[in-house]
Amino acid sequence: MRVSRFLVLVLAAVLVTAGCTREPELSLDKAVAELRKDAQRFEADDVFKNPLVKLKILQRPDKDIPCGEGKFKRVLRLTADDERKDADVDGHLDLAERLMQTTLDQVMGYEVEYDFDQLDALEGRFIHGNKKIGVTVDVHVAPESPTWRLRAETACLAR
Repeated sequence: MRVSRFLVLVLAAVLVTAGCTREPELSLDKAVAELRKDAQRFEADDVFKNPLVKLKILQRPDKDIPCGEGKFKRVLRLTADDERKDADVDGHLDLAERLMQTTLDQVMGYEVEYDFDQLDALEGRFIHGNKKIGVTVDVHVAPESPTWRLRAETACLAR
């Protein structure tokens, strides 16, 4: 009798756990709406709306890009600059990298991956993040202008 109760409890726990780990259904419309919000968030952000930062949206997520098999994606591309005020390249990159990581994580809601292997790379740093809704972002933090080169895109999804 104890064994059967134990098995029932284990089965119930497995079913509850399986229900909780279900991935959200991805939708192109939802992902595109989120990408558009990200563009607006950059334009409204206190740091990036400063004219000295020279935020330029190079590509808005307004055009379907075919991926094959009846699927499409959308892309947001932008650049911004944080003018270096001294000769310390490492310090400049550290600050620019942390600023972008914080913006993506706390303002935009991305899950940012931290790569400690590039901690002191003087040629630039790369930031990668994603949202469970089907949007990924890649940012190159460069020692020369423009400091940030961002590309965010939706997954290839059916209409």
